[in-house]
Amino acid sequence: MSPFLRVLENEVQIVALLFLASVYVFRILWILRFEPTRERTRPAGSKREGIAYSLLSISMPWSMEALRKKPGFYVQFLIFHLGVTAAIAATFIIPYRPELFRTKAVVLLFQIIIGAAFVVGLMRLRRRLRNPAVRLISTPDDYFSLILMILYFAAAVLAVPNRFPTAEWTLVLFFGLTAFFLVYVPFSKISHYLYYPFARYVLGKTLGHRGVFPIKEAKEETAFGPPEK
Repeated sequence: MSPFLRVLENEVQIVALLFLASVYVFRILWILRFEPTRERTRPAGSKREGIAYSLLSISMPWSMEALRKKPGFYVQFLIFHLGVTAAIAATFIIPYRPELFRTKAVVLLFQIIIGAAFVVGLMRLRRRLRNPAVRLISTPDDYFSLILMILYFAAAVLAVPNRFPTAEWTLVLFFGLTAFFLVYVPFSKISHYLYYPFARYVLGKTLGHRGVFPIKEAKEETAFGPPEK
């Protein structure tokens, strides 16, 4: 391993992670300054049930009409985010637990997951470019972030075998993109996951109070589960 790659895998990643954490702490403290608007209506439901339902809705795709009609979107969502998780895990495994990637089965598993996410990323980009409605609401950051993720998945697939010295350039590419991501993400749409629990909490509290959450399920067969009661 070259001295440049050693520094890139360790010191550069740590500095970038600290930067990411600092920005996130600042943003969370800023969010916590604002108190949710007080409800002036009479309670028609449970705030706690509404909050729990709202936070867990991501694991209940049958509760969302769009996903009931097009379950493939939820499958894409799972594959894409599993790929993100595997790629992030690789950034810690390669420098600190490299022995895990000496097992071919583990390497193959990571490559399959990340490779599938790469394909989903291409599918999402194609849809964003070809669907007039989606193209209308897309911003330059949407395209840049998605293209960057596609490149990141490709780099991760190549880097996971962690072979030296012939494939060192793949590791330089992978960890270079990782460092860039850690600095760029707090200022991009990718940081939506930071706001997710806060947004879902406020939404669940409000709609739980009004008796809208949990949503009363209709009596119909869903694409993800048994007939609703």
